[in-house]
Amino acid sequence: MLIDDNKIDLFVNQRIIEKYNPEIGIKTFNNAISAISFFKLLELNINIKPLTVPDVVLLDINMPEMNGFNFFKEFNRLNLIDKSKIDIYMLSSSLCPDDIYRARMETHCSGYITKPLTVPKLENVFNKSVNNVEYEKFKKII
Repeated sequence: MLIDDNKIDLFVNQRIIEKYNPEIGIKTFNNAISAISFFKLLELNINIKPLTVPDVVLLDINMPEMNGFNFFKEFNRLNLIDKSKIDIYMLSSSLCPDDIYRARMETHCSGYITKPLTVPKLENVFNKSVNNVEYEKFKKII
């Protein structure tokens, strides 16, 4: 899953993921509010195939209305069954030490990645997130 208010970044990051593995399903959101709404549908435990729980989320920090840190506040309130199995990475152009520190302090933040996203950075995410997991897991929406 990609969450970023910048449509160009969404497009480029989606292409990088497709280059890494074209079989990975990618769900994109151009704001954090929509992404939280998606997770709220999952929280209802609706069994609709397109509403697959993502394995990995790449979350931008600086977005209007709801930034990445506010997303975490809302995400932490959710009662998703497998919430701990979702790896959420902050993906930001910010090199601000405060942002990096705050990201590290977030319970559900799996890491901090600086933009631009590259195939090697993506490989690192998958090596951490899905180590020793069957290939089928790669096909879930990220």
